[in-house]
Amino acid sequence: MIGYVTLGTNDLPRAAAFYDAIAADMGVGRMMEFPTYIAWGVADGPAGVAVIKPFDGQPATVGNGVMVALQASDRAQVDRIHALALAHGGVCEGPPGPRGEGFYAGYFRDPDGNKLNAFVMG
Repeated sequence: MIGYVTLGTNDLPRAAAFYDAIAADMGVGRMMEFPTYIAWGVADGPAGVAVIKPFDGQPATVGNGVMVALQASDRAQVDRIHALALAHGGVCEGPPGPRGEGFYAGYFRDPDGNKLNAFVMG
């Protein structure tokens, strides 16, 4: 049902470096790029993620309770994505580990404060 998710940024080059690293590990690259917007994913594939300078010209802010979940291929990829996030300016919001039966995830914030996780079921 979800086509894509956009997250606000106040520093597009910094956000690009952060998401380039995570997208590369997930086997995808940039699919759209404009002066105020970059999207990662595969055309006609699963939902992608984009960062954007807000249209209204106001500073980007974080939505309380909003989170983007990135589906990993296995636990090792969850661990790698979490580590990549921290290495590229992200902040840990919960290290990778089991979160109940059949769910493994690591939580982090991007350099703009947007909350994400990498997860795998099973």
